[in-house]
Amino acid sequence: MKNRRNFLKNLTAVTAGFSGLQRYAEAASRYQGYENQWLKYGELVSDPNRLLDLPKGFTYKVISQKGKLMTDGFLVPGFPDGMAAYPINQEKILLIRNHELSPHQFDEGPFGVINELAKNIDSKLIYDKGSGRPHLGGTTNIVYNIKERLVEQEFLSLVGTARNCAGGPTPWGSWITCEEDVTIKGGLNEKDHGYNFEVPPYVKPNIAKPNPLKDMGRFNHEAIAIDPNSGVVYQTEDREDGLIYRYIPNIPGKLHKGGKLQALFVIDKHGCDLRNWPLEINTNADNLDIIPDKLVARREIEPGQTLDVKWIDMEDIQSPEDDLRYRGHNCGAARFARGEGMWYSDKNIYFACTNGGTNKSGQIFKYTPSTFEGQRKEEVSPGTLTLFVEPNDTKICEYADTLTVAPWGDIIIAEDGPKLQYIRGITPEGEFYTLACNSRNLVEFAGPCFSKYHNSLFVNMQWPGLTLEITGPWT
Repeated sequence: MKNRRNFLKNLTAVTAGFSGLQRYAEAASRYQGYENQWLKYGELVSDPNRLLDLPKGFTYKVISQKGKLMTDGFLVPGFPDGMAAYPINQEKILLIRNHELSPHQFDEGPFGVINELAKNIDSKLIYDKGSGRPHLGGTTNIVYNIKERLVEQEFLSLVGTARNCAGGPTPWGSWITCEEDVTIKGGLNEKDHGYNFEVPPYVKPNIAKPNPLKDMGRFNHEAIAIDPNSGVVYQTEDREDGLIYRYIPNIPGKLHKGGKLQALFVIDKHGCDLRNWPLEINTNADNLDIIPDKLVARREIEPGQTLDVKWIDMEDIQSPEDDLRYRGHNCGAARFARGEGMWYSDKNIYFACTNGGTNKSGQIFKYTPSTFEGQRKEEVSPGTLTLFVEPNDTKICEYADTLTVAPWGDIIIAEDGPKLQYIRGITPEGEFYTLACNSRNLVEFAGPCFSKYHNSLFVNMQWPGLTLEITGPWT
């Protein structure tokens, strides 16, 4: 999501596409020129309202829109991003939703163009008041009646943070929201940024106390996922040379009680580079300092390949120089390309690396925790890392960003590329299919999620700032 800043500001894309899956290249060629390579749900039907194209039998409903008045008297903030859905009962669900906003985006914030509504909130509940100009990032909660397809409550639930990108649900029902921002105190900032915050599952207007989870590290956070069996929290870092981290809390389920931050290390591969980026060389010269004229593959891992991993302790995790990833890599941690969406499902952690791969257009990894995850006996049976897919055809998918896992096991991903934006699915066997297309503009989808017990997919469109419910004949 790092490369989205100018893209979203100008409403034009600046990132490069997502690639196709090598092992399915032959099958993909049968559908060359058409985006829906595997027609799991059939071809997309053009939306007469030019908002969302879906397969036949699927429908959508806009349930929230930027700028509308909420239950608490504030305005729906813009740039909705990461999100999770929680069942309240058989008829209602709770959505907790991020807003990826910076301090200067007044026309997108909850307080009005000149922050005229900011006076209506207790200043103690604003994390960074910004010397009179409160930061505009944070979260909102939505109570949605599935049966009536009606929003019953919508309100601010965290205020004053910066660029809340993704995050993740906890097994105990709260939401961890992540700041994709590492600016420090000074200028527009009264406080340092680059932290995670926990948001309770409020179903009536309430705002969480903005307590940063500092022991989880200060870096360009993107998403988290929690293994309910161990209580360990996994984290992605949205940098082209980022790491994958885990946080072992002192008390499982009590993240604010402190813990230990570690980084993923591939056993017997000190400081390996799992981005699979090509190495540039000049085949006509012995001196490699000369401008290269050829690219050759430099691959540390292949699709389907599994590596044993361990985790190394991180020091000075407040990282005032924003160098945590450099120090970790120098100590042997593996390097990844823009870790973004992350989700726990069926004893595995899936995460996207948005511009990993040979053509720098994307990978999805699967981490399987050790039976003794986070314990001393872990080395007896280490966790494993598998490259689930690394596509190499942008017609299949471009830049997987936020993701979730459907109740039936498919990975659902939101794209963030320069062309038409799609919601894609990947079956457990690694086959891609197309689920939806943004027919309004070239701005990304974000925050796909399902609620247990309910047959709806919820997703955000960052601009014009919409949250939608998608229903249909899921299989």
